[in-house]
Amino acid sequence: MRIHVKVFAGLRDHAPGGKSPFDLDLPDGSRVADVLGRLEIPPDKPKIVLVNGRHTDLERVLADGDELSLFPPVAGG
Repeated sequence: MRIHVKVFAGLRDHAPGGKSPFDLDLPDGSRVADVLGRLEIPPDKPKIVLVNGRHTDLERVLADGDELSLFPPVAGG
């Protein structure tokens, strides 16, 4: 299956070539946690995880065509 991945801010360093968005081919039944492992993103780094625009957790099983967005902690003032 193929998913579309968007990584933001410091997590972009883990994207292939440092570029986001990108497509990623995965085995059927892959979870968000599997994507983090493949991209070498520690599981505690993304603070906001969205699949198709909806909040989810790392155990979510992905489907062909899903869009995964990963955001680091947000700071500001």
